[in-house]
Amino acid sequence: MEGAMVSGLFIILKGVAKVFRTGINGREQIVRFAKEGEIVGHRGFGSEESYPIGAIALEEVLLCYFSKEHLKEALLNSAKFSFDMMLFYANELNRSESKVKKISQMTVRERVIDTLLYINRKFGTTDGYLNLLLTRKEYADYAGTTEEQVIRTLSSLKKEGLIGVRVKQISIIDLEGLKSEISQHNFFLGS
Repeated sequence: MEGAMVSGLFIILKGVAKVFRTGINGREQIVRFAKEGEIVGHRGFGSEESYPIGAIALEEVLLCYFSKEHLKEALLNSAKFSFDMMLFYANELNRSESKVKKISQMTVRERVIDTLLYINRKFGTTDGYLNLLLTRKEYADYAGTTEEQVIRTLSSLKKEGLIGVRVKQISIIDLEGLKSEISQHNFFLGS
């Protein structure tokens, strides 16, 4: 929970969660989506005394919990584990910096396309539809825009034949067409 005292970290064994930070006027900014095998709560370690982010399950989630004390002991006793954690944190920092860069340099349309490509890459599809069902507000909270702009952009992409929309489900019809729209940013290649 954002603002709660740091007690440990969690590994998602099953399910999906959205990781968020509350911004100005209580507006939620989705930082990332976490799935099976990924860590949640790691941003609370270091000099932080409270979690700077929160996470909410988007479907049933099964977690494995590691207390601060157990994690500290493991880090002190295993050079390989410490090294792997260092690489994990470096990768997380790179992803965060890339997201800040893209939000500042991409148009709203490009950010919505980038979000669709991210969801497609991370969660895949079933019967042509993205495997993660999100509300338009959640797309907006991840893309750093408004729900209205997401609705307009999705409608435009649908009219252009790049995506299909069926209620909350979205299918990507022209993956290469979407990638080409943001190719100058080279962001769709990462995780």
